[in-house]
Order: sequence, then structure tokens, then C-alpha cells
Amino acid sequence: MKTTENALNVNIIPRKKWRPFLTLKKNYELLLLCMPAIIGYILFHYMPMSGLVIAFKKINFRDGIWGSPWVGFQNFEFLFRSSDIWRIIRNTVGYNIAFIVVGLVVGVFIAVLLYEISSRKFLKYFQTTMLLPNFLSWVIVAFITFALFSNANGFINTILSALGFDTINFYTTPEYWPFILIAVNTWKGIGIGCLMYYAALMGIDPQLFEAAKIDGASKLRQIWHISIPGLIPLMIIMTILSLSGIFRGDIGLFYQIPRGVGILNNVTDVIDTYVLRAISSTASGTNTPSTYEMATATGLVQSVVGFVMVILTNFSVRKISPENSLF
Repeated sequence: MKTTENALNVNIIPRKKWRPFLTLKKNYELLLLCMPAIIGYILFHYMPMSGLVIAFKKINFRDGIWGSPWVGFQNFEFLFRSSDIWRIIRNTVGYNIAFIVVGLVVGVFIAVLLYEISSRKFLKYFQTTMLLPNFLSWVIVAFITFALFSNANGFINTILSALGFDTINFYTTPEYWPFILIAVNTWKGIGIGCLMYYAALMGIDPQLFEAAKIDGASKLRQIWHISIPGLIPLMIIMTILSLSGIFRGDIGLFYQIPRGVGILNNVTDVIDTYVLRAISSTASGTNTPSTYEMATATGLVQSVVGFVMVILTNFSVRKISPENSLF
């Protein structure tokens, strides 16, 4: 009996104690790399959160933010009582869903193509050219878009005219703009997305591809049965994170690219551009919220919706596939 107990005691592996200072010492290089991002989040995301009270107040600068009177949910009425609320919600959510789906498909597709390039020189060239648009401001992208779609001397209309076709006045034809906005957003942001998926492909064991080749698997079967399953965890995480902004619209994309043309508002207007125009035309009055209350109230609604979407999506993923959930 004692022999059995001694054998059991020998096989017991002692649990290591968590020593925070030792962990910090071992990983201080990684922590130093994270410090700029951590400081940025604290300064620009967490410290300003006290300003959310502006959404529930009627700001009076003489009394200050905390001394201004409370008005409850009055600052939210301009948004939810608007006759355009369903149109701007439809556009905002619809565009973001399209951006997520198209960005996911195109990002994975380009990452797989890059992974198949054997030449390092060509690989670096394609990575650089695809990453470059991400660093362009929306003002520059708007000028590029105007050079393409301008009615007078735009590149596309010049080609149509040279081929004998009628020119198209894109800036007065709303039905083209959902496709234009999706294409421009994909072109500008696809570089970052495809590099993330490419990095995930680099982490797949090459022996899996070698074994598949020996078994006679074609390149498409290798992609379908090895590459895509290896990307699924990252695809799920990227989708969950993207859903946090499903109630937001990039003001640069939806205002600069269509150049603020009113006739296009039915298909290009989102919550952010609607609030921008509302702020620009706000009249002074006792019951009318100022620009600060309107912007803060809208931002609070967008943040709450994004937070709820991330929690619900992650909860659904955890129920189906716990190993692929974000938390």
C-alpha cells in the first residue's frame, strides 16, 4: 500500500506558481513593443470616456460639463425620431456587412496567391504595392476616384467615349455608388487584411503540403483542405472584431469619395455623414442639442451596438466552436 502511495506521489507534477515580476522580466521586450499602443488606448480611448456624460446633458460652458443640467435621453431624439433613421441604418449596416464579406473573401484569396509565389523579389513587390493604399488619406483617394469617374475628363468616360459608347455621369447616378464604395474600400484596406492571412499561412506546417503532394492532391485540394482550415481561426477573429464597427461609417469614405453630392445621399448616406450634416445645420435653441451633445450621443449609441455585437457573436462562436472564440 505504501509502495502504491509513493508511486502516486512520484508521478504528481508540482504546479508552478505564477510569479508576475518574473513573467514581466522574461517578456519585457514584448511589453516595451506594446507600450505605444497601450498608452495610445489609455489616452484616446479610456481617459475620454468620462465625457460620455455630455450625451445626457445640455452643455453650458459657463457651468462646465458636470455643472450643466441633465436632460436624460433628449439628445438622442434627433437621431431616432428622424424620418431618415431607417435609411441611414440600412446603409450603414448593409455597407459594413458587404465590407466584411468582400474583405474576407478577397483578403484570403490574395493571401493564398501570395503564398504560392516562390520569388522573394516579386513577393515583396506585390506586398508593398498592395499595402501602399492603406497609408493614403481619404482626400487623396477621393481625388483618384474623381480622376476615374469624372464626367468631363475622367479615365473611364474617356475610354467609353473613345470606344464609341455614351459617357456616364457617375456623380449624378446613385445606382453605381454601392459598387464604387465597396471597391474603393476594398482596394484601400485589402493590403493589411491579406498580410494578416499571409502570416497565418506561413505558420502552417509545410510538411502538411508535402504529404498532400505525395498523396497526389492537386493545388486546389491543398488550398481547400489545408490552407483554408488553417485560416479559419483568424477569419473568425477578424470577423468578430469587424462587427464592432457595424454601426459606424468612415466619414472619409462616405463623404469624401462621393464629394458630398446631395443626389447621392440615398445610397451613400450613413449615420456619421447624417450626423455631420445635422451638426452643420444645427440651429441654436433651448431644446436643440448642440454639436457636442449630438456627436457624443451618436458615438455612444454606435459604441454600445458594436459592443453588443461583439459579445453576441463571440458567444455564438463559443457555443459552436470554443477553440475559435475570441474570449
